[in-house]
Amino acid sequence: MDVEGKEVESATTTTTTRRFALPVDSENKSTTFRLFSVAKPHMRAFHLSWFQFFCCFVSTFAAPPLLPVIRENLNLTATDIGNAGIASVSGSVFARLVMGTACDLFGPRLASAALTLSTAPAVYFTSGIKSPIGFIMVRFFAGFSLATFVSTQFWMSSMFSGPVVGSANGIAAGWGNLGGGATQLIMPLVFSVIRKMGATKFTAWRIAFFIPGLFQTFSAFAVLLFGQDLPDGDYWAMHKSGEKEKDEVGKVITHGITNYRGWITALAYGYCFGVELTIDNIIAEYFFDRFHLNLNTAGIIAASFGLANFFARPGGGIMSDLMARRFGMRGRLWSWWIIQTMGGVLCACLGQIDSLSWSIIVMLIFSVFVQASCGLTFGVVPFISRRSLGVISGMTGAGGNVGAVLTQLIFFKGSTYSRETGITLMGIMSIACSLPICFIYFPQWGGMFCGPSSKKVTEEDYYLSEWSSKEKAKNLHFASQKFAENSVSERGRATTHPQT
Repeated sequence: MDVEGKEVESATTTTTTRRFALPVDSENKSTTFRLFSVAKPHMRAFHLSWFQFFCCFVSTFAAPPLLPVIRENLNLTATDIGNAGIASVSGSVFARLVMGTACDLFGPRLASAALTLSTAPAVYFTSGIKSPIGFIMVRFFAGFSLATFVSTQFWMSSMFSGPVVGSANGIAAGWGNLGGGATQLIMPLVFSVIRKMGATKFTAWRIAFFIPGLFQTFSAFAVLLFGQDLPDGDYWAMHKSGEKEKDEVGKVITHGITNYRGWITALAYGYCFGVELTIDNIIAEYFFDRFHLNLNTAGIIAASFGLANFFARPGGGIMSDLMARRFGMRGRLWSWWIIQTMGGVLCACLGQIDSLSWSIIVMLIFSVFVQASCGLTFGVVPFISRRSLGVISGMTGAGGNVGAVLTQLIFFKGSTYSRETGITLMGIMSIACSLPICFIYFPQWGGMFCGPSSKKVTEEDYYLSEWSSKEKAKNLHFASQKFAENSVSERGRATTHPQT
C-alpha cells in the first residue's frame, strides 16, 4: 500500500545532498508511505517501531486472557483484579511523559530501546509471583513499556512529511496496538500447548509468560542495531558533529505544557485510547462471566476487539490525511470529533445489550470507531508544536493512560457498578470528553467552526514563535522553519486563506 503526499512532492530531493530510496521534503522526511518497503531509514524505522510496540503491548496484556486460571491460583478477588488492571495502565502515565522529553533530547531509538529492555524483567518475574500484591506489582512495572507508543509516534513524525504523517502514525500505532488483540489468542494458545506437554494448569500459565518476555527483549535489540533516529542520522552522532544542536530541557517542556491544544488532545485521547485499554483489560472476563463461555471462546471474542487495530487505527490516520488534502486542518478536526463521538455512542449501547450475538456485533463496530479515533488524534498531534513534539506526544499518550486509570477506578473497581453498567457509563464519558476538540484552533488554519485568523498569521509565525530572537540569531530555529514551509498543505484546497 502506497500513500502519496501530492502537495509537497514537487519540493523533494532538491534541497538535500543525501540520497534516499523514497522522495523527501526539505527536512528529508519521506513524502510517500510505502507499506511493503523496508527502505532505510524511513520505512525501516516504521517496521521496527510498530513491532517493538506490538511486543510491549502483548507483554502488558498477557495476563487478562489467562485471568480465570491466574485468579484461581493466586486467590484473586474482584478488587485485586481491578487494581491490577489499573496498575497495568497507570505505570506508563509518568513513563509516557518522560518518554516524550527523552525523545526530544536523546532520540526515539535509544529512548524506546532502553525502556523496553528495562521493563522486560517484569514480564519474566510474572512466572514467579505467589500473591495478589505480586501480581499487581508485575503488571504495574510491565505497563511502563506502553510508553513506547510515544516513541513510535515521535519517530514516525520525524520520518514522514505532513501529508502522510497521519497514515504513518496511524498504521504504526494500530499495528502496535494489535498486540492487545493478539495476546488474547497467543496466551491461551501457548497455555494450551504447555498443558499438552504435561504441565499442570498452575505451572503452564507461569511458563507461558516467558514467550512475550523473549519477544520484547528481541525487539529492543533490533531497534538498537538497525534503527536510526532521523533521516539524517542518530541524535548522538549529529550532536557530536555539531549538525544538530542540543535543545534546552526547560524550554522544550515549557513550550509543550503551555500549549493548550496539547491538553485537549490529552483529554480526548483519554477517552478513545483510554477506552481501548480498559476494554483490553475487562472484555475477556466480561464475556466469560456474563455469557458463561469457556476460556478459549471468550479469548477469541476479546481478541477480535484488539485485532481491529490492523485496519481501524490505520484507517483513522489515512482518513485524517485524506480530509486534510481537501479541507486542511479543519477536516482533520471535524473527522476526529465525529468518529470519536460515534465510538462513544456504540460503547454506551454495548453495555445495554443482553444478547451474545448482538453484543459481539456491536463490540466489533465499536472497536472500529474507537480505534479509528485514536488514529485521527495523531493526525493532529504532530502539528501542535515542532519544537516540543515529544512533550506534546507524551502528554497526549499519557492522557490515554490517565483516562484508562480513571475509568477503571470509577466504573470497574470492586462491585459498585456491574460490568455492563460500567461500559455504558464509559461510553457517555467518551462522548463528553470529545466535545473540547471544538476548541482547538490554529490561527494559520482555523478550527472546527472558524476559519484562519484575519491577522494573516502564517505557518512560520506560528512555529517560529517558540524561538527567541537570540535563538534565531544562532540559527536554532531552522528545523522549525523547514517544518513550517512543509506544513502549508494543512491549509487544504477548500480553505480560503488570508494569505491567498
